[in-house]
Amino acid sequence: MEHNMNRRAAPSRKASGKRGDRLPIDVYDEPGHLIRRAQQIAVSMFRSTMRNGVTPIQYCVLRVLLDHPGIDQVTLARLCALDTSTAADLAVRLEERGLVRRMMPVKSRRYRLLHLTPEGEDLVRRLVPSAYVLSRRLLQALDKGEQRVFMRLLKKFVHLNNEKSRAPLDRGSTLSPGRRDQLRAKRA
Repeated sequence: MEHNMNRRAAPSRKASGKRGDRLPIDVYDEPGHLIRRAQQIAVSMFRSTMRNGVTPIQYCVLRVLLDHPGIDQVTLARLCALDTSTAADLAVRLEERGLVRRMMPVKSRRYRLLHLTPEGEDLVRRLVPSAYVLSRRLLQALDKGEQRVFMRLLKKFVHLNNEKSRAPLDRGSTLSPGRRDQLRAKRA
């Protein structure tokens, strides 16, 4: 399948009042626009492939909780690259759907520990095969070599720009809240 990537969908806008003075880059060639469009496409394909009423962010939360049962909401936020209020809202919504259980530890009322319910765990395990189908669908327009290059560059782009995000990913956030508090106290 060959695509004409140089085709322009619309003429460039003028940079000034002078006739023929064009901006150096077409909006359709700007990286930010292309990343936004890629996200739109990925979400649309997610919905049509997964068909379960779970959003891509909710799927990420459920997958992280499957791999890290009993983490707190702050750790969940870091492992999903979400701000803490969004992670808390997602946890509440998933609890209301009967997919997550939020528990307050006896020794502390400052945080809640999160666990998948049996229904939540069952849903995640049923979704994983669809996630593999989605991955193949997202990349199928590229040949195998292009897929490897695309994924390598996408991971590199995300990794190198992680700290510029409003909610950077922190995959090292798997410490228990109590242990994390101990380490913070030690550093102070």
